[in-house]
Amino acid sequence: MSAVDPRDDDLALSDSGLAFTLRYAVPGLVATLVMAIGALGVGWLPLEGLTDVPLVHTLRTTDLGTLVSRASVILGGALLLQAWLVVGSDVLAGHLRDVRRLWWVLALWIAPLLLAPPLFSRDAYSYFAQGKLVLGGVDPYLNGVSSIPGWFRDGVDPMWSQTPTPYGPLFLTLSRGVAALVGDNPYLAVIAFRLIALAGVAMLAIYLPRLAFHCGIDASKALWLGVMNPLVLMHFVSGAHNDALMIGLITAGLVLAIEGRGVSGVVLVTLGSMVKPIGLLALPFVGLIWAGTRDGMRERIVAWVKSAGVAAVTYGSFAIAVGGGLGWIRALTTPGEVRTWLSPATALGLASGNLLSWLGLGDPVDVTVALFRGIGMLIAVGVLAWLCLKPEGRSAPRSLVLAFLAVIALGPVVQPWYLLWVLPLAAATGLSPRELRVVLLLVAGFTCTGSGRPARRPTACSSSATVSRWLPPRSRWSSRSRRRPASARCCSGIRSTMGSCPTTRRPPRAGSGSSCAGRPDPRRRTPPGSELVDADLLAPAHEQHPAADAVARPAAHSAGQHVDRHREVPRLRLGE
Repeated sequence: MSAVDPRDDDLALSDSGLAFTLRYAVPGLVATLVMAIGALGVGWLPLEGLTDVPLVHTLRTTDLGTLVSRASVILGGALLLQAWLVVGSDVLAGHLRDVRRLWWVLALWIAPLLLAPPLFSRDAYSYFAQGKLVLGGVDPYLNGVSSIPGWFRDGVDPMWSQTPTPYGPLFLTLSRGVAALVGDNPYLAVIAFRLIALAGVAMLAIYLPRLAFHCGIDASKALWLGVMNPLVLMHFVSGAHNDALMIGLITAGLVLAIEGRGVSGVVLVTLGSMVKPIGLLALPFVGLIWAGTRDGMRERIVAWVKSAGVAAVTYGSFAIAVGGGLGWIRALTTPGEVRTWLSPATALGLASGNLLSWLGLGDPVDVTVALFRGIGMLIAVGVLAWLCLKPEGRSAPRSLVLAFLAVIALGPVVQPWYLLWVLPLAAATGLSPRELRVVLLLVAGFTCTGSGRPARRPTACSSSATVSRWLPPRSRWSSRSRRRPASARCCSGIRSTMGSCPTTRRPPRAGSGSSCAGRPDPRRRTPPGSELVDADLLAPAHEQHPAADAVARPAAHSAGQHVDRHREVPRLRLGE
C-alpha cells in the first residue's frame, strides 16, 4: 500500500459546511450564473414574450449587449470547466468521497440555469410543438410541426419543421401534458421540459453511484465524471434534452436488474426506450444480467425472451392506458433525415459525393450518403450481435457502453449530447488511465467549443492548458508495485460472462442478479467486481470512508449482500 499524506486524510469531511461550499460549490455556482446571464442575450427565445423585457431586449439587439452576452457564455463555460476540474482533482485523489456532499454541489451548480433561456439547442421548443400536435389530434409520426400555425413563432428550429418526431410514446404523452398545462406560452414549456430532464439527471445522480459500487468503482468518482461534468449541465440542464430522462431510466433499470429485480429493471429500460427508441439497445444487455453469471446460450435466450415479453407487456399496457400505436417504430429512422458532418458515415458520403460531382460524374451525393450509411449500419449491427452473443470477458453495463459507442460512431447522425449516452455508464464501469485522459480532453473540448459557439470564438488552447494543469502526475496515481492483483491478472484476458473471475472457487449462482460482481466470497482478498475492471484502473487500496458508500450500502443490502463499510474498494485513477 502506498503512503498517504496525513494532511490529505479526507480533507473535505473535515471542512465546515461553509468552507466546503466556498471551496467546491461557489465557483461552479458563479460559472452557471454567468452563463445564465449570457443566455438572456444569446440563448434561444420565442419571438414573443421574454424578448419584450427591457434588459433582454437590450442584450439581444445592441452590439454591446450581444458582446457582453457572448463573452458571459464563454467565460461561464471556462469557469465551469475549471470548477469541475478542481472538484475532480480532490475526488480522484481520494480527498472528497462523500456522495451526498457532491449532490449538494451539483444542485447549486444547476440552480442558476433552471429559469434561464436554453443554450446550445432549441429542441425544447420542438418538444412543445410536437406536444401541441398530439393535443390537436395530429399524428406526429406522419407530420412535422409545420402542420400547426405559429410554429416558427414558438421558437422551433426550421431544420425540424418538416420532420416527423423521433421520440417514443412516453415522451409524446409528457409533451402533450406540457402543452395542455402551459397553453400558448413556449417559454414556460421550456421550463417544464427542463424539469423533466432534471428528473433524468436526478436518477443518474442516485443510481449511477450504485451501479459503480456493483462494478467495483468508487461511487464519488463515477458521480463526478458521469453526472457533474459540464456537458451534463450544458445539454441536459440548459438544453433540456430528453436524452437525460432516457439514460436516467436505463441506468436505474440496470441497477435494479443487478440487484435481483429483473422485471422492474426491464420495465424501466423499456420506459427509457419510450422516451427515445434508441433506448431499446439496452434491452438485450438487461437480459444478460437477468440470465445470471456464467450461464450458457440457452439461459441467455430464455432471459432475452422473458425481457422481450416484459417489454411488450409494458408497451401494450401503456398504449391501452394513454392510446397510441406502433408509429414509434418509424421514429427509429427519423434522425437520419438530417445530414450532419459529425457523423463519420454521413461525412464520408457527403465528401465522396461532392468529389464525384466536382469530377463531373453527376450529382451522386444522395447515393453515396445512403451507401456509406448502409455500410455503417451493417457494421454496427455486427458489433451489437458480437456483444450480445459473445459477452465473455465483459460485464453487461460495459457491453452496453460499447454498443452505444458503435451506434454513435457508425450511425447516420451524431449530436454532441450523444456523448452523454456513453459517459455516465463508462464512468460507472471503469476507464483505463489513457481513456480517462481522453475523456477529460473531450469534455474540455466540447465544453469550450459549445460555450464558444454563439460568439464563434472557441477557446481550445486555454482549455487544453487548464486540463493539463489538473491532470495529476504519474507518481501520484500509480501504485508502488506494478504487479497486478491476482484476480485482475487472471481476468484481464479471460473473464466470465458477467465478470466473475475464473479463479473464484464457487461462482455466483445463476440468476443472482449481479452483473458486475457476484456474491462476496470471504476467502477472496479482492473486492467483488474488481476483476471486471482493467487492472490499470485499480489504485492502491485504501479504506473507504463510511460516507462514501452511503448510496451503495442500501443497494447491496437490498440484494441480500453483507457490506463491510471498511472493506477495500478499487478506485478510478490516472496513471500510465
